[in-house]
Amino acid sequence: MALPELKQTTTEARLASLSMNESGCLAAARRAALSRVQTMGLPDRRDEYWKYTRPDTLTSAEAPKAAVLDSDEAPMFDQFDRLKIVFVDGVFDAAASDDLTLEGVSIERLADIEGKDIHWAKEIFGVLEARGQSPVERPLAALNTAFAADGVVIHVTGKPSKPINLVYRHESDSSDAMLHHVIKVENGAEATVLENGPAASRFNTAMEIDVADTGTLHLVRAQGRDHERRAATHMFARLGRESVFKSFTLTVNGVLTRNEAIVEFLGDDAVAHIAGACVGDGNFHHDDTVFITHDAVNCESRQVFKKVLRNGAIGVFQGKILVKAGAQKTDGYQISQSLLLDDDSQFLAKPELEIYADDVACSHGSTSGAIDEEGLFYLRSRGVPEAEATDLMTLAFLAEAVEEIDSPDIAASINDRLYGWLARRS
Repeated sequence: MALPELKQTTTEARLASLSMNESGCLAAARRAALSRVQTMGLPDRRDEYWKYTRPDTLTSAEAPKAAVLDSDEAPMFDQFDRLKIVFVDGVFDAAASDDLTLEGVSIERLADIEGKDIHWAKEIFGVLEARGQSPVERPLAALNTAFAADGVVIHVTGKPSKPINLVYRHESDSSDAMLHHVIKVENGAEATVLENGPAASRFNTAMEIDVADTGTLHLVRAQGRDHERRAATHMFARLGRESVFKSFTLTVNGVLTRNEAIVEFLGDDAVAHIAGACVGDGNFHHDDTVFITHDAVNCESRQVFKKVLRNGAIGVFQGKILVKAGAQKTDGYQISQSLLLDDDSQFLAKPELEIYADDVACSHGSTSGAIDEEGLFYLRSRGVPEAEATDLMTLAFLAEAVEEIDSPDIAASINDRLYGWLARRS
């Protein structure tokens, strides 16, 4: 079927602005991804899963300019011992990065494996993204697979002694970056990956994660504070038997952020927790879109998303749990909540359950409301100033999402940073 004229024009203009590497072991996956983009077309507001979010600044041929935030605030995770991998406006910065050697894991640049004929990443790159295109099309992810020129491929074979930290720096007000990461966690291996920073004026990133039987991966992201940045992120995870995958994303500021998470249970007794917290003020649009497919027995999924919005900020949550026939004893939990600090902000939610098995425990809930006046009165009656009391109650509201982080130290650093940001806003 031919694409609508506007979608066709937008897609052709965006593709014309990009160049694709057509050699090496990833070339076939790139060509297949390009074909998917041409068939689907880039998203517009008529698409079901884009009706709450305008994608035009994510699909335009040129990236809108975004001023670089000038801040003396220390980057997230700087206080932790970790292996640091730095990208500046989407380009690997060897001088700012640590040596990519760490016990229990091998790390390579995506750009370095392109010229190889054989590489383990070939079995994952573009494969999980392609699987994630059904039943919901994700053309920006396919665009990333076709054209992202840099990123890292991480092969976890043991238990590294420290986290791997992907640091994104934004230095050009017109940068338009794409990064594609591939992570493979072998049987019984375990790792923690941290991501932080604003990355670029416009950022399109995809991460494909394959967790084998009894493997564990923790992913904690803190998206950069640049006020004018735009970002579309895609996370595709495939889980084996008794595997564990836990992800948490913190977002503060940004004109437009859309985070997509697609998780597929293929092995029995696996666990996946996907959580997020955001604080938005003014010209802020934040969209979490999650799709979890249970196709194995006795698996547990949790979706916990909290948004604090004020001064006209907009939050979106679209979350679905699909339980296929035969996926008995599924435990699926989904909660999305917003705290609206004024009458101008909006929270738009679309929670979904689709279940084809009869022995399951699945639930979803979504609420939106103002700050608890009784709790606020209690704190003020104990001498806490109103602004500080509001911040304390905001942190309490966000706590359920932050508690999804397994590391107490990382969770504490997230809370400290949130409290500092809220206090400065007050």
